[in-house]
Amino acid sequence: MKNKIQTALSVLFAIIMINAGLNKFFNYMPMPELSDEMMEVMAGFIAVKWILPLVAMVEIIAAILIVIPKTRVLGALVILPVMIGIVVHHAVHDVAGIGISLVLFAINIWVIAAHWNRLLPIIK
Repeated sequence: MKNKIQTALSVLFAIIMINAGLNKFFNYMPMPELSDEMMEVMAGFIAVKWILPLVAMVEIIAAILIVIPKTRVLGALVILPVMIGIVVHHAVHDVAGIGISLVLFAINIWVIAAHWNRLLPIIK
């Protein structure tokens, strides 16, 4: 039962991450009204031309890895820095959007914790 729940949550996580990654390339979702502070942040992201495509590729690749049970923990580790950035960004700049980011972060941490025994040899 636990594996089925984790698989379902991993697929949901992957769908959201693939959607976010593809949106960075194709801009098909409407941009919400941004505050002046957020406009500065977005201008910084756009000025560094490689950062958004890199984050998009990491989101898409990690999402695909998370869906495949054998590579799920690798995908969770690959996406972890991006998820930390998303949570911190929402905590600092956009508190209204922190709910979904915390849910996704919790799913990511759960996948890592569930496979912790596979990660211990790397640490030791």
